[in-house]
Amino acid sequence: MIKREPNMIADDKFDVEGDRFSTVEIPETAHQISSDSWFQAGVVLTSGVNSVFVLGYSGTIMVHLGWIGGVVGLVLATAISLYANMLVAKLHEFRGKRHIRYRDLAAEIYGRKAYYLTWALQYVNLFMINIGFLILGASSLKACYVLFVEEVTMKLPYFTAIAGFVCILFAISTPNLSSLRVWLACSTILSLIYIVVASVLAAKDGMNAPPRDYSIHGTTAGKIFTIIGASSNLMFAFNTGMVPEIQATLRQPAVENMLKALYFQFTIGVVPMYAIIFIGYWAYGASASTYLLSNVSGPVWVKAAANISAFLQSVIALHLP
Repeated sequence: MIKREPNMIADDKFDVEGDRFSTVEIPETAHQISSDSWFQAGVVLTSGVNSVFVLGYSGTIMVHLGWIGGVVGLVLATAISLYANMLVAKLHEFRGKRHIRYRDLAAEIYGRKAYYLTWALQYVNLFMINIGFLILGASSLKACYVLFVEEVTMKLPYFTAIAGFVCILFAISTPNLSSLRVWLACSTILSLIYIVVASVLAAKDGMNAPPRDYSIHGTTAGKIFTIIGASSNLMFAFNTGMVPEIQATLRQPAVENMLKALYFQFTIGVVPMYAIIFIGYWAYGASASTYLLSNVSGPVWVKAAANISAFLQSVIALHLP
């Protein structure tokens, strides 16, 4: 007879060493548990890392760190983020329980105070990311609007309100992570559209442009602050604020499947991000914009398609970790 704590459900998994089935406890939750494949989780993570934010990394990271600092920083950030996420993934079934939330895992290891601290920090982190998605989504809409309207009368706050309304409608239709399954393919296609368009148009501009300036501009004090900001953007680029929550949706063995998803994210998944960052900086140097589509030149309809794709992907990505 297996004893279960109140408000817990059981999740059976095979214990290879003991050649028997063991029971891992799972807290009750409204979300789906043990229902998704590692590939789906890998696509979720990859969609997050290739979100509309990648359109700004040439200007917010490379411009302030240069070729050596930017390349080395990106490689180190990739390795550190992979290692940190692997550690969290391996603690998912710590002490015989599946910890489906960051705060639950923190409480199990560090005590009750850590539960509230982690809860607060996690939601502050997610709030700031979501604000970024809203602003970038609004910027994409405005960039598309400017392509067709000569006299710009609508300001960014109006586009932000439109983006927020669309995000609310989308949130109503996707109550949990597993319900995003049908939207993952859409998110991947949309990401590829704006990444491919921005990369191709930037590469074309770069081949036709005179030699670029890759030096880091500013005073000594200004460079220090911009380097600090660019370094924080490096870590933010791989920020996944919901690793335990994603892992909770995976079928058993949850730890092995999550590690597969992380390997997918940090190998195949980072290739598009690296490509657009380096191509954008190579093409425009120190003049690379914080929104790369505003730098590129090309057919209006192509740029409009890329901006609309960026907006729609920001809506989906806002609901991804």
